Amino acid sequence: MRVRFSARTHVGQRREVNQDAFDGGPRGPATLLVVCDGMGGHAAGEVASQLAVTTIMEVYDPAAAEPGSSLRDAFTTANQRVYTQGRGTMGTTGVAALFQHNHLYVANVGDSRAYIVREGQISQISNDHSFVSDQVAAGLMTAEQARHSNIRNIITRALGHSADVNVDIFERELQAGDTVLLSSDGMHGLIEDAEIAEIASIATPDEATQRLVDLANERGGIDNITVVIAQVDELDASAEPSATIPPSASPPKPPAPPSPQPKTEPPLNRLGLLLASLVLLLLISIGAFVLLTASPTVNSAPTITPLATVEATP
Repeated sequence: MRVRFSARTHVGQRREVNQDAFDGGPRGPATLLVVCDGMGGHAAGEVASQLAVTTIMEVYDPAAAEPGSSLRDAFTTANQRVYTQGRGTMGTTGVAALFQHNHLYVANVGDSRAYIVREGQISQISNDHSFVSDQVAAGLMTAEQARHSNIRNIITRALGHSADVNVDIFERELQAGDTVLLSSDGMHGLIEDAEIAEIASIATPDEATQRLVDLANERGGIDNITVVIAQVDELDASAEPSATIPPSASPPKPPAPPSPQPKTEPPLNRLGLLLASLVLLLLISIGAFVLLTASPTVNSAPTITPLATVEATP
């Protein structure tokens, strides 16, 4: 599978330190992309996000039989390392996209997002682990209200805040031409999904990442901005067995038609046999009569009739 990707990050217009981190590249037969958005003090967020990204890229095992499980293990290890270093005083969101064998595996903790754009239509793959997202799910807030809420940055799940973490894993089957996008909330918090889809659909990954970062800055750049965009150019050849007959094998012969069987006449019953015998005798009698009547008559020897003597009278 051939995947092109591009990534950009920017401190934004209001932050002094960029606490976002990202990385990406091949991992065996797979391509792994990661975005983390750190939090916790002036420098702690920066340390947490970078440590998490480095750990996820390092720990993921490309030889694992189950890519989703290996990706979860990498996030769990990242959580342990961030928690050990910060003792719960720092944390980071995390979202990753793994491209392997024509499938996409997404892992996420927090409110950094993963999207897929297919034929111009965008859908969010990951779930936001945030207070406002829970309110929307409970019907206590609309999506529009959540977007503009003053508490939209309160997250309910993060890497490093506690010793244990629950990691969401998603799997999607890919098509050639699909575009996958990862972002921190500094981007998707200021740009509508439809706008993201339009830019990602018509621009190359390099152009699209730059345009999205620029647009977020034009709209205030209130947070750090990170965008990673990957485009699936080509899928792996299908591993399904071919239904065609291999060249070395001869095609199966069609079954031979059944040989015709001689017809059998039903045996004559007794009455039929008697009638046949009478008819045969009659035919024999008629034949014998014809032969007798047609035979030539045997003639007896010819007799001479003496002529009468006429005596003359003197």
